[in-house]
Amino acid sequence: MVLPSDSRSRGPSRHGSPPRGNLYRATSSYRPDEPETLDDDMHPVIHEGRVAVITGAASGIGRAAALELAKLKLRIAIADVSEDRLKAVGDELIKIVGESNVLVVPTDVSVLEQVMALKEKVYEAWGEVAILMNNAGVGDKGTSWHGIDNWKKVFDINLFGIVNVQQTFIPYMVCQENQAMIINTGSKQGITNPPGNAAYNASKAAVKSLTEGLAYELRSRPHANVTAHLFVPGWTHTGLTGDDGTLDKPAGAWSSQETVLYMLDQVRHGDFYILCPDNETRKQVDQLRIMWAAADVAEGRPALSRWHPTYKSLFEEYMREGLASLDHD
Repeated sequence: MVLPSDSRSRGPSRHGSPPRGNLYRATSSYRPDEPETLDDDMHPVIHEGRVAVITGAASGIGRAAALELAKLKLRIAIADVSEDRLKAVGDELIKIVGESNVLVVPTDVSVLEQVMALKEKVYEAWGEVAILMNNAGVGDKGTSWHGIDNWKKVFDINLFGIVNVQQTFIPYMVCQENQAMIINTGSKQGITNPPGNAAYNASKAAVKSLTEGLAYELRSRPHANVTAHLFVPGWTHTGLTGDDGTLDKPAGAWSSQETVLYMLDQVRHGDFYILCPDNETRKQVDQLRIMWAAADVAEGRPALSRWHPTYKSLFEEYMREGLASLDHD
């Protein structure tokens, strides 16, 4: 983004008009020697016989990830606090890969001792972890000065649940001979911070920061055999977005399976930031929104200027111009 010479101008500005050219055709992360996408029988991590551990696996994206990886003949350990639903997913997995290749471990990721027990069961059974997917999450609402109990719950699960799992599993994963990966589920709300649920947004912003730091620390090791990936779903039809099991998927949303398949393709390609589109929001729209949000800081605009009465129309103009420019390139 090209900033003006005086980005601290007093009046409203649409500084941050979208850059022209090939920005949005660029890769989402730096890949020194860009690999060809590998088939699953060649991929060092997503490979038959290797082990995936998935938290938040009793429904939605976690369940879909477990099913898709089972179809690829990985061994699957699933964890969640919802024991009945978790067992039902386990039964589905057994039909795909067999009972000896499935572990069902009810786990509250906010409780370190339960996470440690999960790790012990996985390593005792299979001796390694290839894919560690931190997907457990809740969306209880907390505003900036209300809902303190919800704030604690959301952070205990969404953030400290991941911290507990990372601190427990990674010391073992980095000592493995074979390559492995960690996939942390974030949210677009942790990047563009739309008003409405400050607790959830803040927890997912922390997940983004945590995962970026994790990626740096892992790649700085002499034997860098573990990678980290930030998985940012689009609008996905799950319990977190209102699916109670009785509603049809809205036309604009993706199914959990669609979101997971997109994520796996990007992981195979080596992406760190996996920003998923959906049927309503294409990737370029997300990119423009993210760059506008970053420009709030760089240009000294009001916080969340996209929703500020003085800037709202300027944001809308910015989006129209940006999308028109991209459509014409």
